[in-house]
Amino acid sequence: MSHHTNHDAPEFTRRFVNLADELLGAEAIFATDDFFADKQRMLQTADAIFYPDKYDDNGKWMDGWESRRKRVEGHDYCVVRLATSGRIYGVDIDTSHFTGNFPPAASLEACYCPVGDPADDANWTEIVTPIGLRAGVGAEAHHYAEVTAEGVFTHVRLHIYPDGGIARLRVYGRPDRDWSKMARSADQVDLAAMINGGVVLTWSDAHYGNPNAILAPGRGINMGDGWETRRRREPGNEWLVVELGHPGEIEKIIVDTCHFKGNYPDRVSIQAAYVDGEKDKSLRARSMFWQTILPEQKMQADHIHEFDASVIAKLGPVSHLRVNSIPDGGISRLRILGKPAKR
Repeated sequence: MSHHTNHDAPEFTRRFVNLADELLGAEAIFATDDFFADKQRMLQTADAIFYPDKYDDNGKWMDGWESRRKRVEGHDYCVVRLATSGRIYGVDIDTSHFTGNFPPAASLEACYCPVGDPADDANWTEIVTPIGLRAGVGAEAHHYAEVTAEGVFTHVRLHIYPDGGIARLRVYGRPDRDWSKMARSADQVDLAAMINGGVVLTWSDAHYGNPNAILAPGRGINMGDGWETRRRREPGNEWLVVELGHPGEIEKIIVDTCHFKGNYPDRVSIQAAYVDGEKDKSLRARSMFWQTILPEQKMQADHIHEFDASVIAKLGPVSHLRVNSIPDGGISRLRILGKPAKR
């Protein structure tokens, strides 16, 4: 999933969650036309792929949303219900593999419609003014745009001018959660879950897998659906840093090595800190010195490891974790259950 590890990409692609991710429940609910390629395909988590010889009844099979060639006035658009309401900070309109059939331009609107889907009289706000698009080759396929619109949105509407294909639409934002209400509840919350705003900020290595997958819902579907490092050939260990969706007191930790059989970590330990204010660049270096919240624990192949208060250090509310994979290997999912801190 190279888009997550593209370090030329803007900061918002690393700091925020893709609210238009099908995996989290986003849905393409309407398109003026999706004759050549189904609109829902545009919301897939994995990067778009190209099959040179794949055709279906309507023509060339493409990985994304593609409308037919317009022979009348007007343009095409697609409405997406985001996985959860949230504040939007940036988008990626990705034309990968669309080379002779990409739209010359696109724009994006958003609206807040917490119940049901927007009616014809819905109030849409333009969050990305029309931008020119390029042919979908390599890094050129990614069209990043920062979003400065205030407020919380539930739906976006992608306009393409006049027609053509978009491989992926990614809408990066922070899920809108009522943390004060969750803090009052007796229920444990997964403070690191993607849907709650948890993100992986930085990591030592991610040769085989996407680090953010460890915060995704469900169990991993295969060995590629998780964080896996190369084989470490020098001293030390691999690690990643997670920013929780909200600071909280951790009561239970689950480390799942689903599908990792010959390549799971020998041991895992976790460090934690409460980082206030701006998340600066020194996080990588400082995280080495954070306090231990989960001492080294032996791992097993393809197994759900649960750790409770008997082994978790009581550090009070924390906002960031450093997960150590010792010395290297793969982790499918990480769950950080606890009580959100009252602000």
